[in-house]
Amino acid sequence: MTQVLLGIIAGLLVGGVAVAIVMWLVLKPRTEAEYEKLKRDTEDSRQAAEREAQTIILSAKDEAQATRGEAEKVAKQRYSDLARAEERIDQRQSSLDKQAQRLEAREQVLNKRQSRMDKRTNQLETMEAERLEELQRVATMTTEEAKQQLLQTVEADARQDMARIMREIEDEAKESGEEKARELVALAIQRVASDHVADITVSVVPLPNDEMKGRIIGRNGRNIRAFEMAAGVDVVVDDTPEAVTISSFDSVRREIARVAMAKLITDGRIHPARIEKILKDSQSEVEKQMKEAGEQAAYEANVHGLHPEIIRMLGRLKYRTSYGQNQLHHSVEAAKIAAVLAAELGADVNVAKMGALLHDLGKAMDHDQEGTHAILGAEFAKRFKVPPKVLNTIASHHHEVEQESVESIIVEAADAISGARPGARRESLENYIKRVRTLEDIATSFEGVESAYALQAGREIRILVRPGAIDDYGAIRLSKDIAKTIEDSMQYPGQIQVTVVRETRAVGFAK
Repeated sequence: MTQVLLGIIAGLLVGGVAVAIVMWLVLKPRTEAEYEKLKRDTEDSRQAAEREAQTIILSAKDEAQATRGEAEKVAKQRYSDLARAEERIDQRQSSLDKQAQRLEAREQVLNKRQSRMDKRTNQLETMEAERLEELQRVATMTTEEAKQQLLQTVEADARQDMARIMREIEDEAKESGEEKARELVALAIQRVASDHVADITVSVVPLPNDEMKGRIIGRNGRNIRAFEMAAGVDVVVDDTPEAVTISSFDSVRREIARVAMAKLITDGRIHPARIEKILKDSQSEVEKQMKEAGEQAAYEANVHGLHPEIIRMLGRLKYRTSYGQNQLHHSVEAAKIAAVLAAELGADVNVAKMGALLHDLGKAMDHDQEGTHAILGAEFAKRFKVPPKVLNTIASHHHEVEQESVESIIVEAADAISGARPGARRESLENYIKRVRTLEDIATSFEGVESAYALQAGREIRILVRPGAIDDYGAIRLSKDIAKTIEDSMQYPGQIQVTVVRETRAVGFAK
């Protein structure tokens, strides 16, 4: 069995070898042809690679040679630049060396000059000290005394220059300002028609006959006492035919009493109970009249949008007076003047009108409220949503608070114009004499004043000074100082002119 297997295996091996030999014999020519082709392709690729490498090498050599040439060119240029820079540095160094030598020479010269100047300075200081000692010895005056005298002289000259400049500025301002101010004020006054003052502190009630006086007095004077107590006024029954006089400084009470007295006289029934009822009815009637007066005033002043309470309080000014001037008429007049001034100056006309109409609202308040009329009026108006700018015009028209707008200044000017115009106010003889004496006392209290005289009903104060004590420029300063003192210490409508007169007389006798 084994032999059979070995035989089979040997047969297979022999067959395989035979097959391999046959296949080799068949495939050999094809393999050799492919080998030759592959060999040729390989040779071609090698030759192509060699040619390409040769080309790259040649190109690299050319590029390297060009780069080298460029680098050599740049290096030569840089060497040239460095050589020129080195040459310039050498020249600059040489120049600096020469300059240093010149500076050293100049420094030596300056040192010599400084030495000579120091010697000269020492000589001058010595000479100045000797001269100062000589001057003090001759003038019998120390350095401080001489300095003080020089300062006084300079101060006097400076004051004279200051007064001269003030005079020039004042003249220039007057030339340009007075004309415009006069034009505005004249235009405002001409456009406002106003009556002269006529109100007083008493009211006269006419009677149909003198028998009515007895009925007014009543039995044992009970009627007149009841009337005076209920109305808060004084009733004067004198020898004046067919008239009785009602007197009171409270103009509202006086008007209520006058209306009530007229009704009692017309009715004829005069007794205490009737008096109280008539007075109550008269009070309501007068309050209605005041409200209507307030509405009329607002209409005349062309001011709209006021609260009814402000209208009512404004109407109370119908029975209030200041120096005899009716305050409601004054407020309307001031509102018209303020409107004209505001329009001419380009200010807010509505604010100026309303502020001028309400500026004296505080005068309508009762006497039990503390504070100035300007502050009271502003606080009252503030409660009824009056604009802040208008409130400032009310509160600041007597400078009790700072004025914050041009409208406040316009209201102040309109108030002064309305109060200071001729015929606007009446002043008692006692107050007039007191004001005149106060003016003269203020003027004579200044040093150098010889005498002072109040002129034009106290609207001008003329002052005579001693010529030796006050020079021309000092007179200018004196007029300003006196005017400032008058402004700070007195209250007055309008303005007061201060005129300082300095006169020098030289008298000679021929024999």
